[in-house]
Amino acid sequence: MARETLCHRNVSTNLPFVTTYEVDAWTALADPTRRAIFARLAQRPRSVTELAGELPVSRPAVSQHLRVLKDAALVQVRPEGTRRIYTADPSGLRAMRAELEGFWSATLANFKQLVESEPDDRSTT
Repeated sequence: MARETLCHRNVSTNLPFVTTYEVDAWTALADPTRRAIFARLAQRPRSVTELAGELPVSRPAVSQHLRVLKDAALVQVRPEGTRRIYTADPSGLRAMRAELEGFWSATLANFKQLVESEPDDRSTT
């Protein structure tokens, strides 16, 4: 299953057709800085300035990480005066949990099938 897909996006007027990657939630959270940002947002909403003050990265870097998390549907943003407040997006987490539960269900079903297909050594003793 491909986690990244190529797409064409206008990233500026000077670079109209640059190939970028659309990142899914798993890929977005693979980065330790984004995981740290997401963990803080899961606790409570925060601004970019507040996040940058808590992490060893600049405000522009935090903004870039938040953009990736937003594109992956893991965070939501709302304007509050001149600031933007970011929060964890519950629907993004639900989608990740559903995918994990699918993996877990498939694993348990496979395990059950393996156990039931093995000969029962206990009955011969």
